[in-house]
Amino acid sequence: MIRKLSILALSLAALAPAFAMDAARSEAKEVIALQNGELLYVFKDGLMAKEGKFGRVIHLRKGEVVQTADGKSITTMGNETARLNSLLNKGHGN
Repeated sequence: MIRKLSILALSLAALAPAFAMDAARSEAKEVIALQNGELLYVFKDGLMAKEGKFGRVIHLRKGEVVQTADGKSITTMGNETARLNSLLNKGHGN
């Protein structure tokens, strides 16, 4: 019985980051995978933000050229680090 409860608790804990990521993905018009494991979020107003491969927001310079996973180049617009950070942290506050 205790083992089953432990498995259930671990399963629910593994789902928690998925809900936070869902807020960021629902706000973004498009999420593009980059070559180095990072993600580029393109919001509905055309501005962009970048998430690192470990789930942290990375500073994005205006006009920076990034490579997608399939080899295309994208020139970035804006630096929406604050917006992405709040979306990724949504639901994790006290």
